[in-house]
Amino acid sequence: MKQHGGYVYIMADHAMGTLCVGVTSNLEQRVCEHKAGRFPDSFTDRYDLHKLVYYECYDDIESAIAREKRLKHWNRNWKLRLIIDQNPDWLDLYEEAFK
Repeated sequence: MKQHGGYVYIMADHAMGTLCVGVTSNLEQRVCEHKAGRFPDSFTDRYDLHKLVYYECYDDIESAIAREKRLKHWNRNWKLRLIIDQNPDWLDLYEEAFK
């Protein structure tokens, strides 16, 4: 995977399930942290959101942060459509991106 300045990502528990939008400068590390339960009081841990179902790459973290803020204000159906358009089988993209 090409190195970027920032990533926007969506974690889920299963297809059409609970979603969480996040931003990071190191997607591999952040997803590993979510999968390992590194943030025990977080929304992702509380709802067992351990599948990376969507991500976008940006050249700089500021652009990624701006996109994350926009996505967090989207309604659920728009987020679902975004995921389904890119990942219709709701695969865990972590395996594809980092293994």
